[in-house]
Amino acid sequence: MQLPFQSDDLDLEGAIASARPQLVEFLSHRPGWLLTTSQRFLPGVALNGLDSITDHKEKVSVLLELLEKAGPATWKQFAQYLCMECDLPLDLEILLMSSAGEGNLSQKQEVCTDVSAQSSVLKGSARRRHSSSIVSDKAVKQQRLDSAEKYRYLLINSIRQRYGSRRAAAAAAAQEQTQPLAFNQAFVNLVIRQSKASPLKERTDKAQEDVAGASEPDGCADTAMKVSDLFCSVGRSGMTKVIFLFGKPGTGKTMLTHRICQQWAEGVLPQFFFTFQFEFRQLNLLKRKLTLKELLFDLFLQPEDSSDAVFQYLLENAQHTLIIFDGLDEFAADMDMSSCSKGSPALTSHMSISKLFVGLCHGKLLPGCTVLVTSRPKRLPDFLLNTVDLLAEIWGFDHEKVEEYVSHYFHQHSFKEQAIAHLKNNTKLLSMCLIPALCYVVCTCLEYLLLKHQVSVELPQTMTQFYIKMLLIFINKQQGEHAGGEETQLNCNRKAILGLCDLALKGLEDKKLVFYLGDTPEHVKEFASLHGLLTVFEVKTSGTCPEAGYAFVHLSLQEFFAALCLMVSEKVDKNYLKKKFSLKSKWTLKNEAKTEFVESFHIFLSGLSSKECRTFLMLLAEQDEAWVQDKQEAILQSLKKLAATHLTGPKVIELCHCTFETQDLKVAQHIASLLNFKYEFKNFRLTPLDMSALVFVINSGQDLTHLDFTGCLVDVDCLEVLAGCKNVEHLSFRSRRCGDDFAAALSKSLRGMRSLKKLELTGGSITAEGMTSLVQASSQYLQLEEINLQDNQIQDPEVKRVMDLFSRMEKLKKIDLSNNNLSLNAVLILAKEVIACQNATELRVRKDTVIIYFSGLSGKAPRSLDLRWKENKEHVTPTRFVKLCLQNRSLSSQHAKEVVAILQRCPHLSEVDLSGNKLGDEGCSCLLESLPWISISKQLDLSQNHLSVNGICSLLKCVNTCQKMMEVQISLCCETAVLRFTEDREFSSLPPREESMFSTDDQQYGEENQTPTYPQKIRLTDSCFQASDLKKLCSVLKECSSISELDLSSNCLGDEGLLQLFQFLPNLKMLSSLKFNDNQISLNSVFFLAQSLPTLENIKMMNLSLGHPQVVHLTFWERIRVRSTCRGRSSFLAHPKYEAKGRCFCLRDCRVGPEDVTRLCQILAQCPQLTEIDLSGNSLSDQSIERLLSFLPYLCHLTLLSIRNNTFSPCCTVLLINSINLCERIRMVEVRSNENAFLHLGASMRSQKTSCRLTGCAIGQGQIDELCRVLERHGWLAEVDLSRNQLGDEGLKCLLDHLHQAPVTCSLNLSHNRISQDGVLHLISVFATSGNTAEVEISLCSKATLIIKLTSRDDPRKILRLTECNFQPEHLEKLCLLLEKCAGLTEYISSNNNMTVQAAERLLRSLRKNLGPLKIRICKDKTLFQLGVSFPHCLEKVESVVSRLNLDKPEIKHTCFYQRVLEKCAQLQELRWSHVELHNDEAETLVRIFLLLPELKKFGLTSSSIMPSGIDYLITGLQNCQAIEELNLGSMKLSSAAIPKLVLGLREMPSLKRLILNHNSIGNDGCSTLAEALKNMHYMEEIDLSHNKIGDPGLINLAAVLLKMQNLKRIDLSGNSPSPAGWEKLMEALAYCKCIEELLLSRNGFGDRTAVKLALCLPHMTSLKILCLQNNNIGPAGGMKLARALVVCGLLEEISLSENDLGEGSIHALSEGLPCFERLRKIDLKLCGITDDASKALSHGFRQCPSMEEIILSWNALGDGGAQELASALPGMEKLKMLDLEKNHIGACGATRLAEELAKCLEIQFIRLWDNPVPKGLAENLTSQDPRLCFSFY
Repeated sequence: MQLPFQSDDLDLEGAIASARPQLVEFLSHRPGWLLTTSQRFLPGVALNGLDSITDHKEKVSVLLELLEKAGPATWKQFAQYLCMECDLPLDLEILLMSSAGEGNLSQKQEVCTDVSAQSSVLKGSARRRHSSSIVSDKAVKQQRLDSAEKYRYLLINSIRQRYGSRRAAAAAAAQEQTQPLAFNQAFVNLVIRQSKASPLKERTDKAQEDVAGASEPDGCADTAMKVSDLFCSVGRSGMTKVIFLFGKPGTGKTMLTHRICQQWAEGVLPQFFFTFQFEFRQLNLLKRKLTLKELLFDLFLQPEDSSDAVFQYLLENAQHTLIIFDGLDEFAADMDMSSCSKGSPALTSHMSISKLFVGLCHGKLLPGCTVLVTSRPKRLPDFLLNTVDLLAEIWGFDHEKVEEYVSHYFHQHSFKEQAIAHLKNNTKLLSMCLIPALCYVVCTCLEYLLLKHQVSVELPQTMTQFYIKMLLIFINKQQGEHAGGEETQLNCNRKAILGLCDLALKGLEDKKLVFYLGDTPEHVKEFASLHGLLTVFEVKTSGTCPEAGYAFVHLSLQEFFAALCLMVSEKVDKNYLKKKFSLKSKWTLKNEAKTEFVESFHIFLSGLSSKECRTFLMLLAEQDEAWVQDKQEAILQSLKKLAATHLTGPKVIELCHCTFETQDLKVAQHIASLLNFKYEFKNFRLTPLDMSALVFVINSGQDLTHLDFTGCLVDVDCLEVLAGCKNVEHLSFRSRRCGDDFAAALSKSLRGMRSLKKLELTGGSITAEGMTSLVQASSQYLQLEEINLQDNQIQDPEVKRVMDLFSRMEKLKKIDLSNNNLSLNAVLILAKEVIACQNATELRVRKDTVIIYFSGLSGKAPRSLDLRWKENKEHVTPTRFVKLCLQNRSLSSQHAKEVVAILQRCPHLSEVDLSGNKLGDEGCSCLLESLPWISISKQLDLSQNHLSVNGICSLLKCVNTCQKMMEVQISLCCETAVLRFTEDREFSSLPPREESMFSTDDQQYGEENQTPTYPQKIRLTDSCFQASDLKKLCSVLKECSSISELDLSSNCLGDEGLLQLFQFLPNLKMLSSLKFNDNQISLNSVFFLAQSLPTLENIKMMNLSLGHPQVVHLTFWERIRVRSTCRGRSSFLAHPKYEAKGRCFCLRDCRVGPEDVTRLCQILAQCPQLTEIDLSGNSLSDQSIERLLSFLPYLCHLTLLSIRNNTFSPCCTVLLINSINLCERIRMVEVRSNENAFLHLGASMRSQKTSCRLTGCAIGQGQIDELCRVLERHGWLAEVDLSRNQLGDEGLKCLLDHLHQAPVTCSLNLSHNRISQDGVLHLISVFATSGNTAEVEISLCSKATLIIKLTSRDDPRKILRLTECNFQPEHLEKLCLLLEKCAGLTEYISSNNNMTVQAAERLLRSLRKNLGPLKIRICKDKTLFQLGVSFPHCLEKVESVVSRLNLDKPEIKHTCFYQRVLEKCAQLQELRWSHVELHNDEAETLVRIFLLLPELKKFGLTSSSIMPSGIDYLITGLQNCQAIEELNLGSMKLSSAAIPKLVLGLREMPSLKRLILNHNSIGNDGCSTLAEALKNMHYMEEIDLSHNKIGDPGLINLAAVLLKMQNLKRIDLSGNSPSPAGWEKLMEALAYCKCIEELLLSRNGFGDRTAVKLALCLPHMTSLKILCLQNNNIGPAGGMKLARALVVCGLLEEISLSENDLGEGSIHALSEGLPCFERLRKIDLKLCGITDDASKALSHGFRQCPSMEEIILSWNALGDGGAQELASALPGMEKLKMLDLEKNHIGACGATRLAEELAKCLEIQFIRLWDNPVPKGLAENLTSQDPRLCFSFY
């Protein structure tokens, strides 16, 4: 019996396994031949039973298994026989020959290059050739096979010569030698992690931040791999397989490719017959195009003969060929993608290297081969994204591999253990050693220092310093200690080092990594080769003889020397250095061609800028310290600039590396301050070295920060480094890779993070075990406030243990365990433990959401009201209130008792939410029965628990049993069931409650037995209740005597239900609101409700609507219980006192006919105290309205009748107006737009005059006669408003004819009635001759104003105002003729009426005939003059006013006109100009005018242009006007230089009272000079120096003068710029100005400090009337002080605190003080941050300001609630004219309420609501109802 496979036959077993699938497929077509053949090699017994197998493949598989089990010898014989007898595919034949032992190149023998030493494969082939009948085909095939075997031997031998064997490597490691970095150590396996290729495809449009990031999907952890795993089952059979390995610099990618080649040569990878290895840095040297054959043979290894046969064999057996491309990132050319879209190129085609590479990867060339590509993680072309079959990252070493490597390195030294221990104890060094290349450098330096027997080993801190140390060590090793110290050796080799630097930099700039002999100077080559810095190799660029090539042993070494070149070269200045220091090449797009091969270049530059490298650079550059420091500073400045830009996660890491290399704490601190945002890293791997650099920067900063790692691969070694990060307060990890091991490792790292407050481990794989260990560690860190573990796999945590740990964390506030599949049992246990935990305040469970809240030391636990107001607060301990939420967790009635037990354990629950469960009636009843023994202070939510009507009844029963209950809200359709409570002791402070609205005998509730009852709100809405259900509900509700609000809306109760409800109402003693909306009632119920008004004694409003939705809402007046003291205790009287108040009946959207109106009015006439009726939207006909109006005399207490949204006919409009003759109490009839009518009635007969307003009613000439007859019958009209109608000229004439002789006194408004110039002249004609027309104001511009004031008294006034009437010359002439007839005219004002100079002269001649005093003002825009003249009967009383005189280019006749005017006005007292341009000659003319005006008292020249010399003329002229009292030179651009000249003039004005110099540029100097002049002006009453750039010096000097100005009444210093110190001086001075009435200090931004100072001074300003402090940066502190101080200024008429962020407290304080201001007319609180919370207090305060006319609350945050509060206050403000609510948050509800209340307010002129979120349609509707509601900007 044959032996089984021995250990030497493992390769045979592998070969059989590889050949089996193809062999089964081949032999399944020849099952008979196989069975016959098997009988030769197997005993007959073994073949029994095969006949029963019918499937050919199965039978073949069984036979092959039997042959394999027969032993190696039997299988080899079978394989040889099979190859000779059958024409097998060549690849299968090779596999079988290898399995037979004749092609096996294992370690049994060394391969010989001699062709005569043929293997048994060739012998077997000879036998087969001898027996074959097809000699020619076999010969060709055999020739290929022979040539392929020969070439394979050549490849193996060549690779062994290049890379050695394992035995050779082991022998070499035993010798001390100086070799390149990659070859002086035995190979240590690298850490390789497999990733997925698909995520790479998703990132094709994004910048390639990091291929590692792209390859690490959040939901998939990487897989550890061995080298052999790379080639197992990759890709599909017969397809090209692409393996992509990436890794950061120095992680061993190139060494790994060498190791793969070495293993193949040793037979470890039998699936590959051929292996080729290319380096891109050598391929860069090729300038010509190649064929595939040339690439493989010319550049790697040329066959000795029959190259065509070998190549053909390669093509036929491509699946057994491995091609390695090393260093894709080093490829200089762009990838040629043109071949991707085309078909397969011809094999003889010459192509570029890029095309060959792309073709191989895409399977267009050598399809079926395996391509292995290595690269740094910065270059991944698009074509690879779609072709990669296996993606893996080379991580380098882990701690175990580092120790293995160090052991190999120091195996000959006695201090090996010391070296290992030194690295283990240094975290930074250990992090560096995880990169193999750096590990070698560290070991080299450590070995050197230990060999020198140093007691304390101090290794460099940075990578740059290590490279410098390594260079010095290499030099020292070769030249020995006798050569001197480092400085001496450096000087001796300086020239060679600088040459090497030049070579490195030139190579990077020229994209050159391989150098030829001619590129490298001899002395440089000798130095670098001797010291192991350059490696020498053969370079093949064609089939000719190879050349010697030189390259740095590692690209990072070339980058180091290149960076060193920039720092020591005299040719490189700072600007060039800054230009080269760029991270652009570091973070290029994946499709972007690189400009340089730089990966660590910027890091080395940063490292060389450190102070530690300064001496080395000085020696190498032979320069002084200042020269080197200058260059280093340039690098540091560039680093700082980079930190100020927007950086992605990988860029932040690179910047941290650069900063770490500098080892400059100041630079690190600066960069940390710029990067102090949320450090956010997504989807890329961080190495421990990355983490070290990041920790260094964060720790250098002053502020705490947030670290967020999302989808990043962070290994355990990184966490050890992170433990040293002291400035992190928020640490976040989100990745499925984070499991229990990660949590355990992180727990250890948390010890060093003493500032950490929030920890997040989400989206991971942490289980209950991991959570426990994490919490166990976290409980030791008392500073933690929040832990987030959501979206893990914590299913059944150890609740009791972890809650015990949580209770120890004093500052803990929140734990999030959401989305962890916690079971219901775990949730209930958690609820028990939360209630037991003394610092837990809330458990929130909602489906998968599980969050626990804790009080924390910084937070304050809620406490009850009685504790809040305890006097002895030192002994009060806060009460812990717990909020419990168990939503949507499928709790059933079976869990009810357990839930009750949990709730009863907690003495203070604030809220309990059990909604979304399945408790049902039974479970809820169980809970409610226990409610008196459960302490809940706010609410219990049982919504969505499948309650029925019976369940609701059970719920309502607890209203009586649980006295804490304040509100019940239930809806069956919405599945809502909420119970709200109040704290037990809160009732002791409640105010007296309201009494029942019914008049009943309450003796049974007498003083002896009565106990306090508390209001309860019951809302049973949207539950489809029928009338039959109501009986059941009422039987429960009748026991609830404390119900204050009852809402039964949105049910199906109907008329029957309403009747039942009213029978039940007497039981509700404390009802204040009843809602019965949407219950399908009919008109009969409306009459029933109206009839009930007299019986509902305390009714306030009955609001009814049969529209959609239906409305039945009854509200009742609050009535006060009177307390009495009896037998030593206080109690409520059963019979309260109350005051009778008005009632309102509102019926809307109900179609009622005349008979219905009659019936309704008859009912309402019987109702006492009915003050308001609203019948809007009822489509009332003319007959209905006529009947309604006929009942007005019988409605004795009615004050307002409103009919909105009801179309009125012209006849109906007259009916409404005629109501003033029907009811003498009517004070106003207002009809708007033929749709809205309001009748306001007074309390007594003829107490006030009546007004009629018919606006927008389309009244034309036809209705005037009837309208006038109505008005003529009423002799007490105060106002007739017919604006916005269609009177026209004819209608106007008709109206004037009626009113000409009417004995009425009223104001007639005919604006917007299409009146023309002819109509105006007709009106003037009537005005001139009429005795009762006192005043006419006409404007035909867009305002279209026409107002006539009639009087029946002997009024001496007769005033005519004409504005923009567009008069033509004929109109002006007629006007003059008419005015000649107007003998009693007292004032004539004409503005912009096309008045020419000639017309003005004509007019003046006409007006001279007037015998009485006459004041004339003629204004003309954009012309030469504006003139106003008064002609008295006696010239001694002349008073003239000239204003807006523009003398720009005056004509002679105009000048003459002025002179004639002045001659007639010698005693002119007032002269004003504005917006004029005065030249020098005109200024002289002005001076001459002044000489003629000795009586001038007021002079103004504003907003005008005048030359500096003109100022001199002006001041000279003013010196002659010694009687002047007012001087206004505002907006004249006066500078400080003009003030001394002005002061000269002021000294000649002893009577000056008002000095106005606003909007100039006086400045400090000018103000100081002016202050000197003011010292002697004792009559000064007003100073205006606003907007003059005055600072502290000027203000302080002015303040010193104000101390003595006892007559000062007004001062305006707005818009200046002193500091708080200057303002304080002014405030102190103002305190002495006892007569100050107006203080205007807006737009100074002086802040709280000055505001507080002003508040201290206000009590001294007892005469203050106007205070304006707009936009002064006053905050809550200053606002509070001001608000409290203002109450002493009882004479205030106007307050402006707008554009100050006062805060809620200040607004409340101001509101409390408003009642003190009886004269307050205007208050401006624009942009003060006022919200609805303050609106109630404000509204209450406004009501108590009897003189309030204007309120500005625009640009605040008032919503509907605030608008409703203000609306309720409007009727109480009788003098209010304007309310500004622009730019708030008022919506439809608030606007509608404002409109409703505005209808009651006759004096309000408009309410501004622009830019509030009111729907456009609603805004238009409200405006049409009342134009005083303004929603537009203008």
